Amino acid sequence: MPTSRALPPIVYHPAYSAPLPPGHRFPMQKYARLAEILTEEGLIGPEGLHIPEPASFELLAAVHDPDYVRLVLNAAVPQNVERVIGMPVTQGVAERAQAAVGGTLMTARLALRYGLACNTAGGSHHAGPKGGAGFCVFNDIGVAARAMIDAGEIRQALVVDLDVHQGDGTAFIFEHEPRVFTFSMHGEKNYPVRRGPSDLDIDLPDGTGDEAYMAELRAILPSLLKRVAPDLIFYIAGVDPHESDRLGRLGLSDEGLAARDAYVLETCLPAAPVVGVIGGGYDSDIDRLAHRHASLHRAAAKAWRSGLARPAA
Repeated sequence: MPTSRALPPIVYHPAYSAPLPPGHRFPMQKYARLAEILTEEGLIGPEGLHIPEPASFELLAAVHDPDYVRLVLNAAVPQNVERVIGMPVTQGVAERAQAAVGGTLMTARLALRYGLACNTAGGSHHAGPKGGAGFCVFNDIGVAARAMIDAGEIRQALVVDLDVHQGDGTAFIFEHEPRVFTFSMHGEKNYPVRRGPSDLDIDLPDGTGDEAYMAELRAILPSLLKRVAPDLIFYIAGVDPHESDRLGRLGLSDEGLAARDAYVLETCLPAAPVVGVIGGGYDSDIDRLAHRHASLHRAAAKAWRSGLARPAA
């Protein structure tokens, strides 16, 4: 079914950039700057940005401990839990987490309709059934995939997680759910210490560069798509495998990240609609970091113009 849209849908919410204490190491302002860059580069179609509804308590509690969800929504998370998350859970941070989850759910439904859609946030893969961790308050892909499976919108999902850190929270959420296949390719010696039970994990040694990274990905992804036969693919395009990322330890260049994103979309889109989320990235220069995250959206625009995006049957 052809579409007259000039570019793939992009989802954004002003709440994505919540206030944090001065000097906090999480680069919260990258989300707002990313939306600006996408406008500057002409990557947003004439329909504009899609603004999501925040995720409801019921959606969040279908994946996370309901008591934990209540604490977050009331901005009453204990300090020991905030330490695990890595940031204070203020009302603004809680609203941001709800908006990001709602954003990925909207992105997934747009992907089913158009074949490809991207969020300007998402990929909070360390949040698990019991609560948040590693700068992740709620697991947006976990909530979105759960909601869509329960509603009968999809039958089989594949998570392609290329953030530099293992997607432990997503793995624990779907440990006993065969309708969600979790694949994570990440740094072997990086966070988290306790790994989740992914369906497929690939550990990469410190310093892995463009050539070795792409060789590993090319050896895995095509056969994985045939094996899983998904009707929706969630792609976490973390830019923290970059050689200059503060929390990365791998050695990808800007060109390597761009080649990775292009390859994932070129390979996945003929198999199923793709939901792109930006994942992690921890450069201290917000402008440089946001430009790096825009690699996903540039690759999506190119794949769209090449006619690769196909709506769900």
